[in-house]
Order: sequence, then C-alpha cells, then structure tokens
Amino acid sequence: MDILAFLGSLLQGGLGNLVAYMAAHVLLCLLPAFFIAGAMSALIPKETVTRFLGRGTPKFISYPAAAAAGFLLAVCSCTVIPLFAGIYKKGAGLGPAITFLFVAPAINIMALVYTGKVIGVDLAAARLVLSLAFGIGIGLIMALIFSKEDSIHDHASDALFAGRANMRRGAVIFLMVLVALLLLGTLQIGLLRNVYATVELPLGGIDQFQASLNQLVPFDPAKGEEGVTTQGVLLILMLGLIGLSAWKGLDSIHEGFSTWTWVSISLIGLTLLAASFRISPHVHGITLEFPGKFFGVLAALAILGWFIRTGLSEDERRDFLWESWRFVKQIFPLLVAGVFLVGVIRVLIKPEWVEAIAGENTILGNLAGVAFGVFMYFPTLVEVPIAQMFLSLGMHRGPLLAYLISDPELSLQSILITAAIIGRFKAWIYVGWVALFSALAGLIYGYWVDGGSLVMIGVYLTATLTVLSLVLWRISYRKTHREAASHGASAD
Repeated sequence: MDILAFLGSLLQGGLGNLVAYMAAHVLLCLLPAFFIAGAMSALIPKETVTRFLGRGTPKFISYPAAAAAGFLLAVCSCTVIPLFAGIYKKGAGLGPAITFLFVAPAINIMALVYTGKVIGVDLAAARLVLSLAFGIGIGLIMALIFSKEDSIHDHASDALFAGRANMRRGAVIFLMVLVALLLLGTLQIGLLRNVYATVELPLGGIDQFQASLNQLVPFDPAKGEEGVTTQGVLLILMLGLIGLSAWKGLDSIHEGFSTWTWVSISLIGLTLLAASFRISPHVHGITLEFPGKFFGVLAALAILGWFIRTGLSEDERRDFLWESWRFVKQIFPLLVAGVFLVGVIRVLIKPEWVEAIAGENTILGNLAGVAFGVFMYFPTLVEVPIAQMFLSLGMHRGPLLAYLISDPELSLQSILITAAIIGRFKAWIYVGWVALFSALAGLIYGYWVDGGSLVMIGVYLTATLTVLSLVLWRISYRKTHREAASHGASAD
C-alpha cells in the first residue's frame, strides 16, 4: 500500500507540474516563440542570418551579435529553444547559436533586476559578467570541437530558401510585430501590469471549482510550485482545441488552405487574448481584470491578422504556418515529457539535501548547485525567491550562483529538446561544458565572497583559460593535420 501511495505521489507530482506549467507558461511566451521561429525559418533569407551569425562571419562580429541578440530578447529557457532552432536552421554557425542559447535565459533582464533587488547587486553583476564570458566561451568551444559537422550543416542548411537574397519590408514588419507580441506578453512593467478595466460576471460556483482545483493540485509557493487556476483550465482546454484544429488545418497546409486552417488561426488568437487578462473567482461570481497587456496583445493580434490576410503572399503564409507547426511537433512533445519528469523528480529530491552539502564554497557544493538546476527547473523569476530561500537556509553564495546560472540552461526539458535539434552527442557535450563553467563561476564568485583578492581570482581564471586554450588548440591542430592528411591521401 505504501508503494502505491508513493507511486501515486510521483504521478501527482508529474501531472501537477505539467498542468501548472501548461496553464501558466505555454501561451504568452512559448506560442509567440514558435511563431517567431516559424517566421524566421520561412521569411528570412539564409544570407541575412549568416551575415551576422554564420560560421564564415568573423568571430568578433558573430559572437557579440549572438550575445546581444540574447540579451535584447531576454526570455526563459523554454521560450528560447524554438528561437535557437529557428536561427540554427537558417544557417547560423553552431558556436554563435549556442552562445545565443546560453545567454538569452542566463541574463534575462527581468531576472537580473529581480536578483539584484532580492539577493544583492553583487550576485546579479557576477551572473551577468560570467554568463556573458562563459556563453561566448562555450560557443567557441562547441564550434571548434564540431567544426566538421558545422561545415556540413552550413552547406546543407535551408537549401529551399537559400536563393532569396532580400527580405521583403512587409515580412520584416510582420516579424517585428511577432517579437512585440512576445514582449507584450512577458514583460513585467507597470504599463502592462496595471489594470485599466474590470467586468463583473455573476457566475456562481467558480470559487468552489477553484477550491477543488487547489485540492486536486496542491502547491506551495515557497517551493516554486504554482498550482492551477480556473483560467488555467480554460486555457488548457483551448490548447487542446488548437492542437486538434491545427492537426487538420496545418499538417496538410501545402495542399492548400482549408476551413480548419482559419479555425486554428482564430483559436490561437482567442487563446492568447484569454491568457492576457485575469480571472478572479469569488463567492458572487468572477471578476475579469483587463491590464495593459490585454490591450497590447489585442493590438498586436489585429495587426498580425491583417498581415496574414493581406501583407504576406500565399507562399509566405503557407511556409510560415507550416514551419511554425513543424517546430511545435518537434519540440512540444519533448517539452511535455521533460516537464512531467521534472515534477516527478521534485518529489524525490529534497531541497535540504542540497543545502546540507552546499553550505561551503567547495567543488562538491557548486556541483550540487548545478545538479539542482538540472532537476528542479523553475520558470523565470521564480528561481530568484527559491535562491533566496536556500540562502536563508545556509547555502553559500558561490553554489547559489552556480544554481542560478545552470537553472535556466540545464533544465531536463531543455536538454531533451536541444538534443532533438543538434543531436544527442552535441547536446551532452554542451551540457558538460555548461555544468563545468557554472560550477567554475560559483567557485570564482564564492572565493571572492570569502575574502579572496581580485588579483588571485584573475590569476586563477587566467590559468584555467590558458590550460583550456592549449587543450583546444591541440585538438584543433590535430584535426587540421588529420584533415590535411586525408585530403592528401585522396589526391594521391
């Protein structure tokens, strides 16, 4: 009986985490990200991407450009994956694409500001500087290790669209409006959060339904658990309808537009709108609160709808919708599986275990912080109060930084999806480097917190990077000579 109860708790943890995630994080961040990735894949010529991020672009241009793009489009890890897939497919070099993948969630501007306010400006600054440096470093390392595969990818990427050298102005505006939709749905600023209109609906029983949801999916905000709201249930149902209509209307879109195509597009717009206002149940009914976010999303959707109808050619509409749907089919099932597994693992791993071994700035303590970031992923901003909780319970600030850097990079679902995009071997090599550099960042910062001098930090960091550079140079040297020998043998 105890075994059944234990298995039931694991199942409840996985399903609860999945339902809460689907209700709170899929819509205003992930759906626009899928559409941005689809638009990049269908509407942006390969030359536009490779001009700044291609493997043939000088490194002093491509890697800072990738880091800047990640910083300006600061999103959480689940949102950045489709964007990473989009730029990689369009011909971005593996190194710059990896830098973008690392930097975007690591230096999320909202999380940095929140980290500085809650935990300290020093830790926020360390997170920013070390994430930028290590993000570029990991990109360079990955490009060097997989230079041959990167060259093959560069020649094979997007041959269907490679002939288009110029991007139409209408397509540029369409892509910019999609980015604006993503920002309107995710930015936490007063203009978008303030409520400008309310509507009371006398719908009885909603408060009791919410109470039932709280019992069915119990949650503890102190542990980063979010629960499920009445609005979340509505949004999940609408997501199911989107999936059914898209399967009928988008899966065969190359055969022509159908009624199901327009039904799915309309449902997507209505669902995004439903996610942008707030539903507050009470004894007498529900209160609908319309913040600035709702009006911004409404305006963006109106512009996008007009563009889809009149601003894009039929081929562009078809390619955009097909590529977006293709990314959904490739990424979404892995995301669901990863989020479910994280919920199961949360039941098994107790935070106290990490706290017990991460009280000092040791290698083991920093690796524990990294491991916790892998198996206990929290959505953006939620990791900050969780980190504050660990700090209050005795975790050292060094391992704390290792956790904050690794949490958005190495979540289980992100690893699964990244492997589907670039291959399992490359993905696990990337995971290894991120784990190493996250632990190294924690050790460096923790050493400084414990009173270590900046001079010695510079010496240790320089020595580490020197050894790493020599190893990588040796790898590159051997690969170059091996390739030269094989070319010579083939010429003979």
